Amino acid sequence: MLKGIDPLLTPELLCIMMAMGHDDALVLADANFTAQSIAAGKPVIRLPGVSMLDAVQAVSSLLPLAADVAHPVAFMAVSGEPDSYRSALQREVITRLTPELLPGQSAEPIERFTFYERARAAYAIVLTGEKQPFGNFILRKGVIGENLRP
Repeated sequence: MLKGIDPLLTPELLCIMMAMGHDDALVLADANFTAQSIAAGKPVIRLPGVSMLDAVQAVSSLLPLAADVAHPVAFMAVSGEPDSYRSALQREVITRLTPELLPGQSAEPIERFTFYERARAAYAIVLTGEKQPFGNFILRKGVIGENLRP
């Protein structure tokens, strides 16, 4: 254990988050997600019994979101529902991440199979114990530090 670091962040997950570069993507997936087949050899970190909201809280406490894209957060749209639909879980996670977004940025709903394609390109997948279907999110890593000096 270390001071100031959420205990849900395992040593493996911390290592992955540190190794990720600017604009690399991290998938936070529910327990129903086909992580092993989607990952195809990329890291899969398991957080069994951990809710999505708790996982997002822990990850976002250290992972900066990308500032140079319109949608640094994406989530799997619920099949059969309009794009404007948000499940209770999706609303909770988006509410939690909204303070991290810059003006003009938002979370983007992505159709299920398009989400799978983006997940295949991600750096790693975190498989939570979340039981709510369609509780899947992609976070794009930003940078830390000051603006460029002239």
